[in-house]
Amino acid sequence: MPTPKPSASHHAFWSLLRKSLKCTCPRCGKSSLYRSIFSFDIIERCPECGLDLSKNDSADGPAVFLIFILGFSIVPLALFVAMIVEWPLWVQGIIWGTLTLVSTLGALKPLKSYVIALQYHYRPNDFEED
Repeated sequence: MPTPKPSASHHAFWSLLRKSLKCTCPRCGKSSLYRSIFSFDIIERCPECGLDLSKNDSADGPAVFLIFILGFSIVPLALFVAMIVEWPLWVQGIIWGTLTLVSTLGALKPLKSYVIALQYHYRPNDFEED
C-alpha cells in the first residue's frame, strides 16, 4: 500500500513552525523579527525581503495563549508535587515562580512569531503596501 503524500497545508504548518521557533521573517525566514535578543519589539521592515512588519497585529494573543498553556500545565504540576513533597511555602513560591517566569520569557517570542507567521500565511494582504 503506498504511503500518502503530505498535503500542502502539512508543509505550510512545518514551515511556519520552523520559522517561528527561529523567530525569523515569515516570508524569507532569514532575518530576525526582533530588534535584539533581549527585546520583544518587532522590527518595522525585514532587511532581507522588505516585508512590512509594522502592520502585524498579534496584540495580546500570544500572552493569552501562554496564560492558558502554562496555567493548565504548571498549576497541576505544582499541586502534584506539593502532595508528594512537603516543602515550605516559600520554597514552593521560589521554585514555581521561577519556573513560570523562565517558561513565559522563553516561549513568548516564538509564540508571538508564530502568530505573526499565521497572519502572514492566512492574510498576506494585511502586510502589503497601500
